[in-house]
Amino acid sequence: MGDGAGGLAIRVYALLAWTWVRSAAQYPVSMTLLGLATAVVSALDVLAIMLMFAHTPRIAGFDTHEVLFLYGTSALSFAVADLLLGTTERLGLHIRMGTLDTMLVRPVSPLIQIATEDFSPRRIGKLLPGIVVLVLALPRLETDWTPGRVALVPVLVASGVAIFGGLWVLTASVQFLLVDGHGATKAVTYGGSFLTQYPLNIFARDFVRGVTFVVPLAFVNWQPALYVLDRPDPLGLPAAFRFASPLVAALVCALAAVAWRAGLRRYRSTGS
Repeated sequence: MGDGAGGLAIRVYALLAWTWVRSAAQYPVSMTLLGLATAVVSALDVLAIMLMFAHTPRIAGFDTHEVLFLYGTSALSFAVADLLLGTTERLGLHIRMGTLDTMLVRPVSPLIQIATEDFSPRRIGKLLPGIVVLVLALPRLETDWTPGRVALVPVLVASGVAIFGGLWVLTASVQFLLVDGHGATKAVTYGGSFLTQYPLNIFARDFVRGVTFVVPLAFVNWQPALYVLDRPDPLGLPAAFRFASPLVAALVCALAAVAWRAGLRRYRSTGS
C-alpha cells in the first residue's frame, strides 16, 4: 500500500511538473536564456573559490581540486533538491494569502502542489556548475580510487539531495507556526549550501559539532568526502560517520514528513 501511494505521488508530481514545463516551453528562447543566466549566476561561487586559490595554494589543508570536489558535490546536491522541493519555502506566503485552503480541497497533496509550483526548466541551469566542476575535479584528485571510494561518490550526492530536500520541507513546516519564517528557511537551506562548499575545518570546532549533531549539514558531503579524499576527521569522530549519510538522510526525511503532517493537522483555515 505504501509503495503504491509513493508511486502515485511520484506520478502526480511528474504530471504537474510537466504541465509547468510545457507552459514555459511556449517561449523557448526566454526559457533557454533564463537557464543560461541561472547557470552563470550559480557559477559565481566557483569564481570566488578560484580567486581564493589565486592567493593561497591550500585552504585549511585542502588543495584546489579537493575544494572543487566539495563544491561540486554540494552544488549538485543542492541544485537537485532545489529543483524538486525548493518552492516549499513559499508555504508561509500561501498561508498568509489563504491559497493553502484551496490546495487542501484538491485531491492532490498540498506538498506536491507547492513543490511543483512554477516548475521551470530554467532551474536546471543550477545543475550545470556542479556537474561541470565534478567532471573536471574527480580525475584530478590525488586519492586511491578503490571500488568503495568510487561507489561512495554517487551515494554521497544522492544522500545530499535527500538531506537538503528534507531540510527544505522541515524548515517549510516551521512556517505553520511562524508564518513569516521565510528568512529562517533560507538560512538553513541556502546557508547550508554555502557552508558545505568549503572544508568545514575552516570553522570553529563548536560550529562544526553543531552542523554535525544539530543540523546535519556535515553529512551532505563533508563526512563522506573525508573518506573519499582519505583525510582524518578534525573532530576525531568514529570512522563509521563517513558512511552514515544515507542513514542521516533517511532520518531527516522521516522527521520532515512528521513535521509536515503535524503542521497540516495544526493548521486552521484563514477563514476559520
